[in-house]
Formats: sequence, C-alpha cells, structure tokens
Amino acid sequence: MRAVTDDVPLLDDLMPWSVAPLRLGRGWVVAPDAATLRARWDALVRAVGDEREALFRPSRARTLASSVAALPGQRTATVRLSREAGPCPEPVRLAHGPFDQQWLLPDHRLIDVARPELWRVADQRQLFAVEQGYVPRAPGPALLVTAALPDGRSPAGRPGRIRPLYRRPGGLEPNVTPGLTGLLSGRYGCEVAPEDVLAWAVAAARPSPAGCAVPLPADPGVWASGVALGHRMTAVQVRGARGGERPRLPGGRRPYVRAAIPPRPATLTYDADDETLHVGDGGRVSPVPAEAWDYRVGGVRMLELWFERRAAPAAEPGSLEAIGPAAWPQEWTSELLELITVLALQAALESDEPDLAGVALITRTDLRKAGVLPAPAVVRRPASVLDPHEEGPEGQLALL
Repeated sequence: MRAVTDDVPLLDDLMPWSVAPLRLGRGWVVAPDAATLRARWDALVRAVGDEREALFRPSRARTLASSVAALPGQRTATVRLSREAGPCPEPVRLAHGPFDQQWLLPDHRLIDVARPELWRVADQRQLFAVEQGYVPRAPGPALLVTAALPDGRSPAGRPGRIRPLYRRPGGLEPNVTPGLTGLLSGRYGCEVAPEDVLAWAVAAARPSPAGCAVPLPADPGVWASGVALGHRMTAVQVRGARGGERPRLPGGRRPYVRAAIPPRPATLTYDADDETLHVGDGGRVSPVPAEAWDYRVGGVRMLELWFERRAAPAAEPGSLEAIGPAAWPQEWTSELLELITVLALQAALESDEPDLAGVALITRTDLRKAGVLPAPAVVRRPASVLDPHEEGPEGQLALL
C-alpha cells in the first residue's frame, strides 16, 4: 500500500458537500428498539412541570419552551414541548456510528443539532458516505456507507464528515466535483458514474490527519477492479436497502443460535477454537468467524461495542435512559446474526483492497491542471430544496 502523501486527493476534493455529525444533546432519544422510544415518550408526556423538565434534560439548544420547525420529511408536532400531550413520533432507523443500526425519535424539538439539510435529501435513492475518526495506526476502515440517516458518531477519534451521494432528493445532482467524472471517463476509457466514484472511495480510502484520502490510480484496470470491490462492499454495508439482497454467508458458514440467549445477558466472550460467541450465561452463537469477532473501527471491536450498548447501559434510575426492555428482545438476536454476517463479509472484502504500491496516481496537482480543482464554492453548500409541506414552529408554514 502506498503511503498517503500531500498530493493524494481527499474525499473533500471529490465529494465537496459535507455535513458535520448530528449533535443529539440527550441520549434517551436513541434506542436499539422502537418500543423503548415509545415508552420513553409516554413517560415524558405524562410528566408535568418540573418532573417533565428533569426527564427532558434541557440544554442551551433545546428546552421545553423551544420553538422549532419540524424536520424535513417528518410529520411531527411543532407545539412547544411544555404543552405536548400527543402520540409518540414514529421512530426512524438511524446509523448510530459504524455498523450499528438503532432507532431515533425524529422530533426537532428533542435534538440539539439535527442537521435538517441531511433530512431534506434522505430518501430511497440516497446513500451517505461517513468518514471515520482518525486514530493513528489503529485498524479499521477510513470510510463507510449507509442508506439509513447517519449520526456520524465515531467510536474513537474525532468524528469525520457525512457526505450524501446526491445533493437533491430523487437521486438528482450528484455530490461529485464538477468535471471529475468526465476527466476520469477520458482517462479510463469507460463511463465513470458518480456511484463509481463513491464505490472507489469505499474500497480505496485511507485515513490521514488531513481527512479521508482517496488515491486515484492512473491504471484503468486497477480502477475497474477497485470500483467492483467498492460496489460489493456497499451492498454489504447497506444490508439490502435500495432494492438489494440482504447479506448472507455461504452455506455452512452462516451463524446460528445454538443455545438461547438468556433474558438479561451481561457478558460477551469468544472462543476462537470452535468459533463460538458466548452471550451471557449459556447463550451460544456459532459459527462466528474470527474476522467478525475481531473487526474494529478506530481500534474499537464492533461486536463488543454493539453488545455493550444493549446489555448493560449505564443509566440514572428514574431517567428516561433507564427505560428499556425487561428482557433481551428476539429482534436483537436477529440483528446480532446479521451484524456477524456483515462484519465477516466486510473483513473478507477488505482483504482484496486495491494494492497501489508502484501504481501511478492521478494527483491533486493533476486535477488542478485539468481545471477540476478547486471545487466551486457553490457545490460545497447545500442545494436549494424547496418543500412547501415543511411545517414551521407552532404549525406555521416553514420559511426555507
């Protein structure tokens, strides 16, 4: 692998519009299951006065008196929370950091910094590239992709940026620097689509202190193989979204529950000799490839992090965070099996990452000489997306 140099393009050069991670402000608005969020909401709206305020946990950005517009695409109420007595907003899927899909209450009154520009372009055509936190010499990918709205959370290191593939709903106006696909098409002798640029970045991105570096090969064959690999990685990471098939390991290698997971498991351990994941006292899942167990992002093992968020979350008694399932839900077991599959497949694909040692590269200098860089300032800002159905504070028409 060729070391990252100052003349290697950054993802910021190739996909110029980016958004900072969400800042939720309160942990209780996210949970691994939707039923928990509904129970928390019910507890909040049943409370009155100081009790409601204590449960809500106000911040500088949000209090019970905050007046804000609804999030784009969400039909939630916009009255002040101090007067809210209605039903729970419908929870939505959230990519809660790498490889963890949880649920979120999509209510702008509950979230300190929700990044409405992301919600405005989130639809069935959208994909989000999420840069991972930079941790020197730590194993793990520099870039992941998700179909669910991401919060941009990083398990270690400073969180990176979120880059939607499209700047407008409906798969319109790709978030790719103008002139880049035309230049690459000419260099490689084949049509390069915006989706191919993202696929190459997923397969070839390298971590660097300056951001996610994406070396571009001058060799058409290297480009073609890397793009094909990136499309396969994307299919695994989005888990069947956008009309694809859900990831599956080959027959005989698929993980199964060999012994039921107990109602409240407190530990997660791995036996490499027989490829068994021990969940609590007596729960057993196998086969679990060692590559899945040891898969890390930013140096953090993903299976352990996923389990810790569900098994024994630390919460203050009486808080909304303390509300959760009385026992391990069956849906968590299904999600655990899927996560093992995703991590095993991702690890296998990463073993085929493009080897760019000795390969001539298209540099940032080359892109400047071709007039592709610097990207115009206008493409670094959100596109103007007008939606007359967006509701402003207290039910007024939103001003966009």
